[in-house]
Amino acid sequence: MTRTEIINRALAAVADSRLKRERDSERRKQIFGRIDLAAPLPKLSRGVQLSLNLDGGRKQFDLKRVKSH
Repeated sequence: MTRTEIINRALAAVADSRLKRERDSERRKQIFGRIDLAAPLPKLSRGVQLSLNLDGGRKQFDLKRVKSH
């Protein structure tokens, strides 16, 4: 392989990489542009408190442990 062929292959690889990057950039613009155009989420008038049953997991674990003995 001659030096000219190596340089041409390298330039082709760089051009291919640039084309892929530009296509990906355009695709991202289209996707995120659609997200920006979406309706905003409604704001809550006051805070919402979620209940967490923290003891339920322990009881279930203890029952499994008791059964296995």
